[in-house]
Amino acid sequence: MSLARNIEFLRHLPRLPGFNAWDAMGLTALRSSPLLETRQFGTNPGDLRMFSYVPANLPPSPALVVVLHGCGQTAAGYDLGAGWSTLAKHYGFALLLPEQQASNNTHGCYSWFNPDDTTRGEGEACSIRQMIARMASQHRIDKNRIFITGLSAGGAMTSVMLATYPEVFAAGAVIAGLPYGVASNVREAMNGMLRSPPRSAGELGDLVRNASKHRAPWPRVSVWHGSADRTVNPANADEIIKQWLDVHRLPSHPMSEGMVDGYPHQIWWNADGETVVESYTITAMAHGTPLGKAENDQRYGKEGLFLIEAGISSSHHIANFFGLTGGIPKIAKSSPGATVESPSAKLIPLASPISTRAPDLGKILQPLMTAARPAKPPAKPKAKTKAKTKRRRVLDVGAVITRALTAAGLMK
Repeated sequence: MSLARNIEFLRHLPRLPGFNAWDAMGLTALRSSPLLETRQFGTNPGDLRMFSYVPANLPPSPALVVVLHGCGQTAAGYDLGAGWSTLAKHYGFALLLPEQQASNNTHGCYSWFNPDDTTRGEGEACSIRQMIARMASQHRIDKNRIFITGLSAGGAMTSVMLATYPEVFAAGAVIAGLPYGVASNVREAMNGMLRSPPRSAGELGDLVRNASKHRAPWPRVSVWHGSADRTVNPANADEIIKQWLDVHRLPSHPMSEGMVDGYPHQIWWNADGETVVESYTITAMAHGTPLGKAENDQRYGKEGLFLIEAGISSSHHIANFFGLTGGIPKIAKSSPGATVESPSAKLIPLASPISTRAPDLGKILQPLMTAARPAKPPAKPKAKTKAKTKRRRVLDVGAVITRALTAAGLMK
C-alpha cells in the first residue's frame, strides 16, 4: 500500500461537499449501530477494519452481503444511511462492512487505483477476501450466495473485488463507481473520475479476464449512477456496463428497457433467462446512493453525506437483484439447484397471489430465442464449440412478456 500515492491523490481531488456534515451522522451511527468489530481475521495486508452484523433470525446456510462505504464515510455511518442492517434483519442474511482507516487515507477512501491494493492476493482486496473467509467459516455462509456492493470509492472497490475474486461472488452492485483496471496512478484516477475516456468493450473485458485465472461463471452486475454526478463522471456507468457485457458475451443493446420508480432501467439476460447485467440511471441526481420507499412501502436508510432522497430505494432493489427479498425463483440450467431471478419477475407486482410452484420460465423463454447471425462454419472440427458460442441471440420481447405473464397467471 502506498500512503504517499493516496496523499497525492487527495491533493488533486476536488473538495467533496459536506465532509463536515458527516460528523453528526457519524456520531449518531456510533451510538446506535448494531455492527460489531472483529479484530483478528487474517494477515490483513490492507490494514482495514472489519465490522459485521448477524441478525438473530439468521437461517441455516445464510447469504452474505459485503457493503463498502464511500469517501468521508464509515462502516456504521454508511450502514445507517443506506439501511443495510435493517434489510439484513428483515430478510435474514449476514452483513460484512469493511472500513478504511485514516492511517491509510485521511478521507476514508478505498485505494481502488493502487496496484498494490487491487491485485488478487494483495493489499486491501486481500483483506476484504480474508474477512469474507472469516464470515463464511464462522456463520456457515452459503458460498453460492455471497454478494458485494459499494458507493463511489467503495463502488470502484466493488469492481475490484468482482474482477480479482470472481469465483467468490454471485453478484455485485456498483453505485457511482468506476470500471476495474482503468487507473493505476493519480493522473489516471483523476482522468477516470472526471472524464472517463471511452475504451473498447474488448479492452475493458480483458482487464477483468486478466485479473484472475477464473473463466466462468461470472458474477451478475447491477450498475447505479446519478446523471448529475459531478464527482464521478456518469459515463463511468456506461463503461462498467460495457466491461461486464463483454465478460458475459452479451450484446451492447439492452434486451429490455423501462422505468422503475420513475427512472430508466435497462436489463440484459442470458440464454437461460437469468438477468446478468442491469443498470439504473437516476436522472438529475448528484453523487451518492439513492434513497426512497421500497416496493413493500418500507423506508430503508437515512439521508446524509452522499445519501440522497430520490424516491427509489437502491438498497432494496439491489437486495432484490441479489435474490434476497423473495421474488420468483428460477432454476438455472447451468447450475442445478441454484435459485436466480427471472427477467419476468420485474414485471410482476409483489402483491400478486402467485403460487410458490412457479413455472420454469427458462423453458418458456428458450423457444423464443433465435440465432440472429449464425457463425461461419469452423475451419476445423475442434473449433465447432467455440463458433457456436459466438452466436448472438435476440428475443421477441413482446412475446416474452406475454408468455411470462400468461405462465404466471396474470394474463389469459
